[in-house]
Amino acid sequence: MNYTSGSAYQQNLNLTLTSLAANASLTGHYISTVGQNPNLVYGLINCPGDASTSDCKTCVVEAGSEIRKRCPYNKAAIIWYDNCLFKYSNKEFFGQIDNGNKFYMRNVKVVSEPVTFNGKTKELLTQLANKVQATPKLYKTGEMELGESTKLYGLVQCTRDLSSAVCKKCLDGIIGELPSCCDGKEGGRVVSGSCNFRYEIYPFVNA
Repeated sequence: MNYTSGSAYQQNLNLTLTSLAANASLTGHYISTVGQNPNLVYGLINCPGDASTSDCKTCVVEAGSEIRKRCPYNKAAIIWYDNCLFKYSNKEFFGQIDNGNKFYMRNVKVVSEPVTFNGKTKELLTQLANKVQATPKLYKTGEMELGESTKLYGLVQCTRDLSSAVCKKCLDGIIGELPSCCDGKEGGRVVSGSCNFRYEIYPFVNA
């Protein structure tokens, strides 16, 4: 669904993007509602728990600019970067699981013992999903020994408009997609509009 140039929706969207960018670095998460129906705009930004204040703000400013270029006149759009998720819509989405926007990323390298490795990957991500509910940023990282010299590193996170219980449900859902996403791969991600996970056999989280 599109809006027209100069419309009330576009004006509200401009205010939303300005508001999100201005408030991005305060906590790394911000939601905004601007306007009246039928031109109401809902916006959300979410930066990962390891992103610095400056990285978060830089990412949100860039994302706000890029999303307008890539999705001109769209009433709803979403864009992901490593340091932020940026989303807006004419329909309220706060607190709801977004499975409509989702993609997979995977390492091209295959492990030597995929069945064992797949089990360990699911085990680590499930442990993190169980712990993430207790974190204020709905963000959790961890690692697991695979052998004498190999470790598995994992990360799970949700957008902070979700409740703890809904976050867990979202993560359980995408962890269930491991076989179709990342079967036997050394690393992989499932990224949705509400939650995501990543695992690798090397450290990838900012210290």
